[in-house]
Amino acid sequence: MRLTRRFLALSLLAWAPLVQAGAQKYEPLAASVQAALSRVIADQKPPNSSFKNPLDAVDWLSEMSRRLEKRLPEQEYRLDFLRSVHYEATRAGLDPQLVLGLIQVESGFRKYAVSGAGARGYMQVMPFWVKLIGGPDDSLFEMRTNLRYGCTILRHYLDIENGDLFRALGRYNGSLGQAEYPNMVRGAWEKNWNWGQRVIEPTR
Repeated sequence: MRLTRRFLALSLLAWAPLVQAGAQKYEPLAASVQAALSRVIADQKPPNSSFKNPLDAVDWLSEMSRRLEKRLPEQEYRLDFLRSVHYEATRAGLDPQLVLGLIQVESGFRKYAVSGAGARGYMQVMPFWVKLIGGPDDSLFEMRTNLRYGCTILRHYLDIENGDLFRALGRYNGSLGQAEYPNMVRGAWEKNWNWGQRVIEPTR
């Protein structure tokens, strides 16, 4: 009986989501940067397809949906989530598969995840961002809002770091200069979400 229980416990741990949520750190923003980020967050135009053509959409959504099925079992929601990830990532100039890797590490695809530091949702966004660049009705537990904030923040950090993904990921997690978190995101991206292209190496 003890061996059986131990085996079950180990099995559950093996399937547990990889979670390494950190916390973006508050840094004063220049007024022009704050205004630009606020405009990005507030732009609520009806989403257009972010895919080059319908065949690309079918191929990508089918492949990513298959990989995500165990984490998000409900098909309609899963496809809506993937379309939203692709749209917000592409809109921010990010690789959607990188964003999936980041979400895996940050929240394990848990919509209502809250870190010890208070970061919220799929992309573990700190609430101070809502006061800084958002609106009073923005909920970081709402899927599209969380993805828009997360992708906008990562783009902002990439711009600050002149495209250096290693340092941008460190800023996103509040662990700038440390290799553990960027390497975890790279590993999740490469192992679980990379498809049809070469992963950029953030390893230092």
